[in-house]
Amino acid sequence: MRRVTTLPAALVACVGLVVAGCSSGDYADTQVPAAARTSSAPAAAPTPATSCGNPVASYAPDGALPSPSALPPGSTMDRIRQRGRLIAGVSADSLQLGARNPVTGAIEGFDIDMLHAVSQAIFGDPDKIEFRVISTADRLPVLEKGQVDIVARAMTINCERWQQIAFSSEYYRAGQKVLVPLGSKATGLESLSGKRVCAPTGSTSLDALRRYPSVVPVPAGTHTGCLVLFQQGKADAITGDDTVLAGLAAQDPYASVVRMKAFTTEPYGLGIPKGERDFVQFVNGVLDKMRTDGRWKASYDRWLKDLGPAPAPPKAVYGRTP
Repeated sequence: MRRVTTLPAALVACVGLVVAGCSSGDYADTQVPAAARTSSAPAAAPTPATSCGNPVASYAPDGALPSPSALPPGSTMDRIRQRGRLIAGVSADSLQLGARNPVTGAIEGFDIDMLHAVSQAIFGDPDKIEFRVISTADRLPVLEKGQVDIVARAMTINCERWQQIAFSSEYYRAGQKVLVPLGSKATGLESLSGKRVCAPTGSTSLDALRRYPSVVPVPAGTHTGCLVLFQQGKADAITGDDTVLAGLAAQDPYASVVRMKAFTTEPYGLGIPKGERDFVQFVNGVLDKMRTDGRWKASYDRWLKDLGPAPAPPKAVYGRTP
């Protein structure tokens, strides 16, 4: 018989005390500044795809990466340096990608390592970062409103989002799968007819559920919110990127990720406010260095090795024009 809650999930829900506090009962979405909050209602049906050429094509770096002491005057990077910190939108409850360590209180993970590299390139110090914890649905609004400089939160690059923000080159290639109770005979979403399947509001995972009309979508603020609903018996399964589901399964011994081929392709990019092309080019220079100097592989081996041996980093694609 399945139990209602597990200690690891409770820990993850509680480790955001600095930002949100911890409560019993129904899961409360991660708290963010009021201006950045968005509706928790189910997302509207996605708009028709808008052509943007190759979605993963970004802006090529503008020459060699400058040192922190030689940032172009008046550039976005110079402004960030003068402020004294990089402001980044992140998750604090996506284990292995971006999660608060319950012992040290630090937010850490594969996504967070990308931000440390950007901070190192701007300041010569990897830790000059102000983390702002946001939900999945907040990723675009906080960039559009200029509340953060960058978002690193397992965000898929696609044409619709290019209309609202800009993206770095691809830094990881994920794919959507399904998490179910241990011992389930499910082989994928098509075998979950009539079942309640949870995914975060504002995610491509929730969008993908609409291609399976036989399942019942259950939106939540975050994937951790989905895990709590799953443990409370209010959701029968969770869908999301394999990276995220691996973190959820690590928190719940009564859950497992279906052994299946990913049914979507999810290229991750760092989100940057639209119009800040110089910063996109700079960040792409940082990612280029990480791909070649071993830092990308070291980060993968630390956080994502349970997904299998480290693949080659996604090759940067450039050629985007305004």
